[in-house]
Amino acid sequence: MKERVQNIIDNLEKRQIKGRFFDTREDAVQAVLEETGQVNTVGIGGSSTIFDLKLHELIHEQGKTVLWHWLVEPSERAIVRDQAGRADIYLTSTNALTDGGELVNIDGMGNRVSAMYYGPKKVIVVCGVNKIATDLISAIDRIKQNACPANAKRLGIKTPCAATGQCHDCYSEERICNVTTIINHKPISVDLNVFIIAASLGY
Repeated sequence: MKERVQNIIDNLEKRQIKGRFFDTREDAVQAVLEETGQVNTVGIGGSSTIFDLKLHELIHEQGKTVLWHWLVEPSERAIVRDQAGRADIYLTSTNALTDGGELVNIDGMGNRVSAMYYGPKKVIVVCGVNKIATDLISAIDRIKQNACPANAKRLGIKTPCAATGQCHDCYSEERICNVTTIINHKPISVDLNVFIIAASLGY
């Protein structure tokens, strides 16, 4: 796996995206905290990976302003989403990372994916090795078959995938597979970093 991850990091660097590999969750968390310790505001996109690593709690303990719509009342979420997208650092995960170094994501509203390429000064994508896919086709397949049904079930929404665990490419009003993005290269105005952890994290 290390050889495969190193190849991904090499390909990320060809795309002007910074990649780092961590053997443990603790090492990755410490590296993120070193970055957030230098800024005032940290935005977070919807991510079970970030939540499971408790990064929002640790960053709050640093005395930083944490902007995450998961942490506020429904009436405040729209404002916080917008503020998070303009934070000094934005933290999120990716639904899939290809061997070629492409970041593939499917989003419901689009705030998470748009903030990965426009708005924040710096973006750190925290990614478990379970998100690695061979190519773009397998990346999208992975997302639709693994991430989207699991997220729909977690959110308690009424979509076919939440009930069956399989994508039906539905037309449900509650569908969360609405925006698909592929980051092929470093966005012009964003310092994009990918932290890969030797663990299974998120969906």
